[in-house]
Amino acid sequence: MNFRDFGFNDQLLEGIEAGGYETPTPVQAQVIPKILAGRDIIASAQTGTGKTAAFLLPLIDKLILGNHGDHISALIIVPTRELAMQIAQHMEGLAYFTSISSIAVYGGGDGNTFIQEKQALSTGADVVICTPGKMIAHLNMGYVKLQKLQYLVLDEADRMLDMGFYDDIMRIIKHLPVKRQNLLFSATMPAKIRELAKKILHDPVEINIAISKPPEKIIQQAYVVYESQKMNLAKFILQSSDFKSILVFCSRKQNVKQLTQQLKRSGLSADEIHSDLAQQNREDVLSEFRSGNLKVLVATDILSRGIDIEDVDLVINYDVPHDGEDYIHRIGRTARAESDGTAITLVSEKEQNKFAGIEKLLGHPVAKADVPENLGPVPLYQPKSRNGRKRPSGARK
Repeated sequence: MNFRDFGFNDQLLEGIEAGGYETPTPVQAQVIPKILAGRDIIASAQTGTGKTAAFLLPLIDKLILGNHGDHISALIIVPTRELAMQIAQHMEGLAYFTSISSIAVYGGGDGNTFIQEKQALSTGADVVICTPGKMIAHLNMGYVKLQKLQYLVLDEADRMLDMGFYDDIMRIIKHLPVKRQNLLFSATMPAKIRELAKKILHDPVEINIAISKPPEKIIQQAYVVYESQKMNLAKFILQSSDFKSILVFCSRKQNVKQLTQQLKRSGLSADEIHSDLAQQNREDVLSEFRSGNLKVLVATDILSRGIDIEDVDLVINYDVPHDGEDYIHRIGRTARAESDGTAITLVSEKEQNKFAGIEKLLGHPVAKADVPENLGPVPLYQPKSRNGRKRPSGARK
């Protein structure tokens, strides 16, 4: 299955392809058709299962075909400004080739930010991603145009209730039209979420998605480094290893191109594959890799899903994947059939929180390997927890 099977608008498909999405995750495969059909949804899905795209993609598609521009069409309520910013970034990428507008509304901004929010909320924005408290502040001033709203999304609903946002959520809902489509996502389904669902959802479809886990026979390691050290570390790992078939994943095409160029200059048998290549070129490169004529294949996530490659000895995540589902799909390219495999992830300072989230989904920390001394000092592994405090770290200086 691929994203074209959903019948999405061509403009949206451009954004999907540009974002490196190839094959829908389980939550996307189950949720998207129901949203397109107009059903209310209550879904148990953790962060890392691809749930953000699961609700953004069908909403964007429906908004492209609808009447939009002078009002707020979709409201996405989330517990924290960090999540609001993350969803806004996803939204911007996926809707890049469309005319759909969006804005994130959350606390902590300055006066200029408030003015921008007020203008969007009073004149119209297709999609508004907000935290409850900040939306209440705007609603109290009487200019938020919610009268024609069609879609309401509550993301990480259990966390919002844990943070005491129930009353704020219900106050916001009182400003919304009764006739609307409601989508509720929660990592857990305690009784209080069921009660909330009964109050706001109409005849919902219930979907439960548990994130898959990688095979135990995959040896997982991580190197904690500065971004500027990644290139030299990747070359060191590849030059000093005995692996015969190696996949290197990058999150951006630019990184794929730069890394491949550097590996070739170092005398390694390496080539690249990404969406800029013609289909025939992709097939030629894959053929060389499968036959063993090519040792190192550097790729975007175009290869992490849906393409069957046996006998990969080593997977390197040059960039930390976007979420846990992507991580599992990437490292799942190794240790297939009866063989063992190794997965190595290079974690920069800015990627530590993202990687800690992946470790949480895995249910255990990934072993941190020692960086070669000649690469210089490296950062401590000190990701911040949800409350902003640093988690304990065992990484060396």
